[in-house]
Amino acid sequence: MINSLTKRHGSFNSIIEIFDNRKMQQPVNQCADDLLDVIPLVMRSIRTEMRSHRSPDLTVPQFRTLAFTGINTGATLSDLADHLGLMPPAASKIVDGLVAAGLIERLANKTDRRRIWLALTPAGRVKLENTRLLARKRFAEICSVLTDDECRQISVSMMKLRHLFLKGQLAETN
Repeated sequence: MINSLTKRHGSFNSIIEIFDNRKMQQPVNQCADDLLDVIPLVMRSIRTEMRSHRSPDLTVPQFRTLAFTGINTGATLSDLADHLGLMPPAASKIVDGLVAAGLIERLANKTDRRRIWLALTPAGRVKLENTRLLARKRFAEICSVLTDDECRQISVSMMKLRHLFLKGQLAETN
């Protein structure tokens, strides 16, 4: 974090000024700033770890598709395309490859045959879980310098964030 701050703000003294100024912020604003600063660093580490452990036969978009489908069983192709930042035809091409590899299946919606749901196959779930286990091992190594109490505090905070952001997503869809 210090390196990214020095790149953005120059000297170490500038960083000290930033932290001194933050002491005067309201806690909610400081929390928002912390989220904006830390989450990109964590996401970069997660992406790096997940990519380093993905199978060489999977492209990064295919891996992201597996991960999204694993978390969002029953998601539609449009949901996936939105997540990947692609147009539906491009997302469909990625799904075609994963279907051919036996990692994802398309499920027909019984009430609306025009809508197709995506789901991981057992082989897709195994591939995704093996990759996650390797990444989890690496993050456990990183967190091993923290005390048990610090780990619990982070876990509680993550659960609260999950709840807040899931609640926000539900509000956006309604």
